[in-house]
Amino acid sequence: MIKLEKVSKIFHSGGKEIPAVQDVTLDIQEGEIFGIIGFSGAGKSTLVRCINLLEKPTAGRVTVDGVELTGLDEKKLREVRRKIGMIFQHFNLLRSRTVYQNIAFPLRKSSLSKAEKDEKINSLLELVGLADKKDAYPSQLSGGQKQRVAIARALANDPKVLLCDEATSALDPQTTKSILGLLKKVNEELSITIVLITHEMAVVKDICDRVAIMELGRVVEQGTAEEIFVHPKEHLTRDFISTASNMDKFLELVEQNNELTRLGTGDKLVLLTYSANNAGEPVISYLAEAFSVKANIIYGNIDILKGKTIGKLGVALSGEPEQMEKALAYIKEQKVEVEVVKE
Repeated sequence: MIKLEKVSKIFHSGGKEIPAVQDVTLDIQEGEIFGIIGFSGAGKSTLVRCINLLEKPTAGRVTVDGVELTGLDEKKLREVRRKIGMIFQHFNLLRSRTVYQNIAFPLRKSSLSKAEKDEKINSLLELVGLADKKDAYPSQLSGGQKQRVAIARALANDPKVLLCDEATSALDPQTTKSILGLLKKVNEELSITIVLITHEMAVVKDICDRVAIMELGRVVEQGTAEEIFVHPKEHLTRDFISTASNMDKFLELVEQNNELTRLGTGDKLVLLTYSANNAGEPVISYLAEAFSVKANIIYGNIDILKGKTIGKLGVALSGEPEQMEKALAYIKEQKVEVEVVKE
């Protein structure tokens, strides 16, 4: 649905060149929810604006639904943009217009009749759960309600793509959860491809199919949400994942030789990584039964990624050396990743 080929964007300020996006190549498939994550200044918001050419790339090509946007004139580009909806961190609603009028705004040049527009707007209000707020003004709405209006407005022209630039950053955790649920519903019921810009790993964890990690304008890692969480390759990715768990605290206890992580002679402290394929296996309980190896769980983190369970366990193992080796071999046979943290 979206193809970025060697896209770069350079800004100029005070006679200096400031590279915001550098040589980014991405393929985003039709119907998926694709997350782009990075800390502030990583270039992710500039990149998403390059997708609909709100920012014209300095170099590279952008193709959406088979149409190369970078080669279009302004008139044709405006037509294509109607099929690319966008929502923002601060909603960008028209304060002097009602909820109904805000949603109607993109339809002002539509060929739909008044009755057809009315039917469409009311169906969008139903979809986002605001049928009872159609005559309210933005100042009378909560942050979550404002974002629901913005989503309905972005859907008014039946887009094939929805770009979300930090759409939940101004919202509290509970409201964020409800907005992510709405975006998932939009994706599933309307088959809209969603690109989600965020600096929160928890957002990616909740709804994204695939993820790209950005740093200093470049994509440094990409993969499925499960691959990124279970097998992060880059240090930056591991930093992001630690913000969605307390893994850092566990490793800190190990470094400080905290009493929880102190071992007896021959003991091992291992970090076990479970993927969706083996998270249901009773591996730990089997160690004592089959190998007489004691397993003391010191750390645990379980995540649900789009209905799939993944997790990490920090476990202190103790037993006879030969039995310990057999136990570790058994764990690996179950396709559970084993990292010896301390021995």
